[in-house]
Amino acid sequence: MSVGTTERAQDTRDRILDAACDLIASEGIDEVRIARVAQRAGASTALVHHYFSTREELLEQALMHSFDLAGEQRFGDDPATVGAPTERLAYVIRSCLPEPGVQEREWVLWVELWLRAVREPNFQPVAARLYARYRAWIEDVIRAGVEAGEFTAPDPGAVADHAMALLDGVGIRALLRDPTMSLTDARAFVADRIAAELGIDAATLP
Repeated sequence: MSVGTTERAQDTRDRILDAACDLIASEGIDEVRIARVAQRAGASTALVHHYFSTREELLEQALMHSFDLAGEQRFGDDPATVGAPTERLAYVIRSCLPEPGVQEREWVLWVELWLRAVREPNFQPVAARLYARYRAWIEDVIRAGVEAGEFTAPDPGAVADHAMALLDGVGIRALLRDPTMSLTDARAFVADRIAAELGIDAATLP
């Protein structure tokens, strides 16, 4: 297979996965059918089956595809070399909450994955891998701040766990449009508590 053919095949596969993610986010994972994914992607059902042998494989790969794209944007840089530790921490908080647009869609997909993993144990390893990557990213950001002398954290991993719990907790309330937890409130809530744990002033988080 030539390089051009391989690239076209990857583009087609990605287009199908993007279509599946759109449908999962808009209608829920249980409503997604291969025929509808094919229609949205501008492909035939036979072509979808060429890349994904079953509906379950398509759904799992669609979720992984979405989170891989998010990971490339968020987790790809070495936190020790990108911005000051406080700037990086502020970026973590901002990018892990359901801001309107792409991040909100990602949050809807997260919720779908949570529900799927509860109902179907074969999705649990997928969720575990994604959470492991998420945790490692936050821990690296915190560790870089400790090494730079800006943060105080005897156990960066424990702070990362705390941060994830806070972000998930207030994030779901913001996603549900809880009138007592707007996105602005959520950002401030997480920043205040993580800043206190790291021995910095929350006002230093841009």
